[in-house]
Amino acid sequence: MAKQIWKAGNMLYPLPAVLVSVADREGKMNMITVAWVGTVCTNPPMVTISVRPERYSYHMIDESGEFVINLTTEKLACAADYCGVRSGRDVDKFKETKLTPEKAEHVKCPLIKESPVCIECRVVRKEELGSHHMFLAEVLAVHVDEEYLDDQNRFALEKAGLITYSHGEYYKMGKRLGTFGYSVRK
Repeated sequence: MAKQIWKAGNMLYPLPAVLVSVADREGKMNMITVAWVGTVCTNPPMVTISVRPERYSYHMIDESGEFVINLTTEKLACAADYCGVRSGRDVDKFKETKLTPEKAEHVKCPLIKESPVCIECRVVRKEELGSHHMFLAEVLAVHVDEEYLDDQNRFALEKAGLITYSHGEYYKMGKRLGTFGYSVRK
């Protein structure tokens, strides 16, 4: 099979499509759709998100040093898309998407009630890398909707219908192919 050589670019796909909820110092809330999000470390638990500085939510994150990563599902796909193409400067995204803000435990940013998993984060460092600035954050708490737990109290991915993003399109996840170490088990 032949491979084409393309110009340098980000081809690490698919990516999780998440809604990041934020709040400014006065308590004004917003949501931003982010696909550039990732796990960094287990101990302490850390994640990153990358956001363009011109985005409305960027300054809320930069000033407050806090955000919540809310995983999205097939049911939240339309809201995730909407929050990625509309600015909180112009619309109240919670009102327009009919999503419900909930109080978090450790940060002033809201959780999104309809999300199966909400991850409270506090920024520990910002890296200005080019078109996007990366916020490195420590995970303070994880909220998991009991609806998506299996009989052993583990998160059941297949129940949640989480979505991913690739080249401008959203996809539903959920088909398990194996478990960690399955390739070497006898």
